[in-house]
Amino acid sequence: MSGVQTRMIGPDEGDQRLDRWLRRQFPQLSQGRIEKMCRKGELRIDGGRVKPSTRLEPGQKLRIPPLPDDNAPLPPEPDRGIPEADARMIQAAVLWKDEHIIALNKPPGLPSQGGSGLGQRHVDGLSDALRFGYKDKPMLVHRLDKDTSGILLLARTPRVARRLSEAFRARETRKIYWALVAGVPQPMMGTIRYALVKAGGRGPGGEGEKMRCIHPDEVAATEGARRATTDYAVLSALGKRAAWVALVPVTGRTHQLRAHMAELGHPIVGDGKYGGSGQENLGEGWGAQLGGDISRKLHLHARSLRFIHPITGRVVTLVAPLPEHMKRSWATFDWREADVPADPFEEAG
Repeated sequence: MSGVQTRMIGPDEGDQRLDRWLRRQFPQLSQGRIEKMCRKGELRIDGGRVKPSTRLEPGQKLRIPPLPDDNAPLPPEPDRGIPEADARMIQAAVLWKDEHIIALNKPPGLPSQGGSGLGQRHVDGLSDALRFGYKDKPMLVHRLDKDTSGILLLARTPRVARRLSEAFRARETRKIYWALVAGVPQPMMGTIRYALVKAGGRGPGGEGEKMRCIHPDEVAATEGARRATTDYAVLSALGKRAAWVALVPVTGRTHQLRAHMAELGHPIVGDGKYGGSGQENLGEGWGAQLGGDISRKLHLHARSLRFIHPITGRVVTLVAPLPEHMKRSWATFDWREADVPADPFEEAG
């Protein structure tokens, strides 16, 4: 909880409702909480009692009572139908937020959006628990695969959603993924330019659909093929058996990083779809399974994201801690996050 605050209304903050000003300044406050503070006289302007609809004027002094921590998880809203445990889980995943954007460190195993049999246990379905006092739930502006962890952005208004979506499409964002791969790619830094085309799955509904890599020279002759580009850099290696790599998806195709690394012969560890027993690689063992104490979960993490804030115009750089199964693998190999550059491609360039 914060202490009592006294805030002076700035010259550009006048002629707006008190409740709207408070929700912009303190996104964790619900409308109900604001109304209760007004009824109890805990909120005061120049010493006088106020209503949620009171219009602010520049130069006024607003007394604000102790408030809940901005990062403290809030109880789920009772009419949203979200189990309390799920609400607390998704709230605990909040990495950063302001009045326009929420950034999650998405846990592995949680889908970004719904699908057959998933119910509402996906980020989009749980985003009702991320309103933090806003009328509407935040909106996804991009996606991560179910088993990929890391930074995922949600917009709190339609205008911000449009601008962020445009920035992703125009490649005005900088995304860096970390992965553990089988073997050690050679050269240690390079660019993968295989195009991708959908390869249907074996089930009656196309279950198990994968992306198939196509040589750039064969794109024109391959129906449905889309060009894809990935930059990679080896950050550390365990002999010839495994490597810690940074990946930048210059384009944003489905399963791009997973398919590209498997095509190189260095599938991402834990990737049963692209690194199964039929996958060859240059490391010891087979496929994407290293055995021993290394988790069989996918070792792919959206580590950092840099973008220009669509409202403030400032450059925002976010970094997401590794999920637990990748932390354990890094500890096994004695790899330390602080020992590598934040952006190895910038340093090399």
